[in-house]
Amino acid sequence: MAQSVLLTGAGGRVGRAILSRLADAYEWRLLDRDPPTGEEPGEFVVADVTDEAAIREAVEGIDAVIHLAGDPRKTAPWESVLPNNIDGTRMVFEAAVDAGVEKVAFASSNHAVGAYETDERTPEMYRTDSEFRLDGTELPRPGNLYGVSKAAGELLGRYYHDEYGLSVVCVRIGNLTKGRPPVDYERGQAMWLSHRDCAHLFERCLEAEYGYEIVYGISDNDRKYYSIGRAREVLGYEPRDNSAEHADDG
Repeated sequence: MAQSVLLTGAGGRVGRAILSRLADAYEWRLLDRDPPTGEEPGEFVVADVTDEAAIREAVEGIDAVIHLAGDPRKTAPWESVLPNNIDGTRMVFEAAVDAGVEKVAFASSNHAVGAYETDERTPEMYRTDSEFRLDGTELPRPGNLYGVSKAAGELLGRYYHDEYGLSVVCVRIGNLTKGRPPVDYERGQAMWLSHRDCAHLFERCLEAEYGYEIVYGISDNDRKYYSIGRAREVLGYEPRDNSAEHADDG
């Protein structure tokens, strides 16, 4: 029998990428604050991530959670990231533990480590394996309040794993685009994540065995300053796309 999976923020870019490839692979319960605009797989729950009663009801009978919901704006103010991204994420973890959920895959972001890029440490320095490549073992270094909220989510995941044994993987998502990657700037190519690789990565989050992990969500780009080594080793992630294959598309 297929796993039952709650996907919060199902109507967003990452949620649509996951469902475009995995709609028939799992028993889905989709949650989003906006009603669906088309035919969706499984059950659809219209609710806000800040609605504790709705979240607790949504996780009942679920095997795993992919938590994407929150304010995705990198310029989001504290008045939004606190209830939507931090309190909402804590609520999802708490409800998952109480409902006996086995795994939670949390959508973190490259913005949790955005301030590693400085005048002295530019993206170009991360192209090859070196001391500068970020691999998930480094401390968070957010460059905006949105990044702060994602770092907080990672710490919440650490707590719920250590305290309650919940399996948690935090995916620091790069630059998800539908179709070809941006070809006009270094950072966009280095951070690119294709829809195909995004769906595969979250499939591995559902299928692999792990305790607590932080991995980077990018494709296997030639230009790469985040390491995907841990995602390969722990999750069995095998990305198929590479931004360099589109270098001549611009």
